[in-house]
Amino acid sequence: MIPEFNRVAIIGVGLIGGSLGMALRARGLAGEVVGSGSRAENLQLGVELGAIDRFTGSIEAGVAGADLVIIATPVSATITVLEEILPYLSPGTIVTDVGSTKGGIVRAAEKLVPKGIAFVGGHPMAGTERTGVKEADRYLFENAFYIITPHEHTPAQAVAVLKKMAGGVGAKVIEMEPERHDLAVAAVSHLPHFIAVSLVNTVAQMTASDEILPLAASGFRDTTRIAASGPPMWRDIFHANREQLLDMIRRFQTELSLFEGLIAADEGDAVEARLASAQEVRSSLPAKTSRYLTSLYEIVVTVPDRPGIIAALATVLGDAGVNIYDIEILRVREGEGGTIRMGFAAPEEQNCAACALQEQGYQVRKR
Repeated sequence: MIPEFNRVAIIGVGLIGGSLGMALRARGLAGEVVGSGSRAENLQLGVELGAIDRFTGSIEAGVAGADLVIIATPVSATITVLEEILPYLSPGTIVTDVGSTKGGIVRAAEKLVPKGIAFVGGHPMAGTERTGVKEADRYLFENAFYIITPHEHTPAQAVAVLKKMAGGVGAKVIEMEPERHDLAVAAVSHLPHFIAVSLVNTVAQMTASDEILPLAASGFRDTTRIAASGPPMWRDIFHANREQLLDMIRRFQTELSLFEGLIAADEGDAVEARLASAQEVRSSLPAKTSRYLTSLYEIVVTVPDRPGIIAALATVLGDAGVNIYDIEILRVREGEGGTIRMGFAAPEEQNCAACALQEQGYQVRKR
């Protein structure tokens, strides 16, 4: 198989950059992946984990001879890095980024990039609250949305190449105008992070919060999970997309004030209507919101607490020819047992899984 790129340079070998490197190498899309960055120990770990073939501490050396350059730094550094590497790029090189804001970066890149070099904005809608190449995963982009944000003068051939790369690592590719992208992510990514942080800080500032926080159940933990993400990265995102984020905060404040007023007036029917409206919208979302599989067909299995139980379930389903799309431990009582949720891509697989596990004596219910 002839690789799509002879050499790919990744600047910033962290969670996203490292995962892209792993996926490109594993799928044979790159003849060589070269990493560069400021921390040699991180880059060495990238080699050991299979994210890159080799590394250099010099950005200039890293991009030399590259067909594709991926800037996987924080958004605040993207344009600075682009300015630094431009003199060392070969004619025909395509440069992209992975930042979660696009408008300012795409406009600045359009002014900087000379003829013969193409910059195509990109944003893989994948990741976790964890950071660093140690958390990289070659399957991170599988079934995830990868948004491409060219401007009107971006060469069509460069856009096509980047779309092929994004699709090649397993993602569903969407093309979107940079400003439209920024409003969309302000609504579904940046505002939720803002709310999660605000919720944690609200409870933490309460009197006796040290007694209250340990009581946090799954609702609080699930709602605030993303607040554990790196503060420097999110500071940069909030700055880069502040106008769109402020617009969404104002919209949220309007809804919050409306809801507050209904509760204060004890308008039970109206409160229930707001709850029902939210329930209907939330229920229509895919089970994995960053994924393009429309829905999951789920079962919940009650299991004893013993070593190897998950492997036992997987073996039963594997023997039945059923592929598990998603799995989650819901609850567990040590020494007794717990419940495990499994998701499947089709109702036929859900039915087959339920029957196979029930035949082995497991208690199963469909969702």
